[in-house]
Amino acid sequence: MGEAMTFKIKVNEVEHEVDVDGDIPLLWVLRDVLGMTGTKFGCGKALCGACTVHVNGTPMRSCVMPVEYIGESAVTTIEAIGDTPIGESLQQAWLDLEVVQCGYCQSGQIMSAAALLAANSEPTDSDIDGAMAGNICRCGTYLRIREAIKQAAETSPTSSSQGD
Repeated sequence: MGEAMTFKIKVNEVEHEVDVDGDIPLLWVLRDVLGMTGTKFGCGKALCGACTVHVNGTPMRSCVMPVEYIGESAVTTIEAIGDTPIGESLQQAWLDLEVVQCGYCQSGQIMSAAALLAANSEPTDSDIDGAMAGNICRCGTYLRIREAIKQAAETSPTSSSQGD
């Protein structure tokens, strides 16, 4: 219905110009326009978490986020989360504990876990379960995910300046 417009969006610290309709979900801009296929399509209704990215550090479901709402916000995807100390620790923990089974949901899982550890460097099981509740894993790797988050929390140089 709408005409394509040019939007400037900052993804993984790189500014991109994309010519798309404003109501196109960020997920499709990332995957189809920018070729960043690490972010996955799961349900299309923000229920499963496979499409999770960070928008200004907050985990968001990109399948329902219209690109026109991004504006000046910084978007971080799975392609760049490993460049952060938290992301690097999480990815290593995922490998060490062999979290991945089919792997489809794991980019969204890691993005949610990275946001959790950025906000809480010493999460309890309850904190982890609460933060990860919106991410579905059909293979049922939840216990391995929790253990990997705990390991990453122990090994990541997170919030050395404890801000409160």
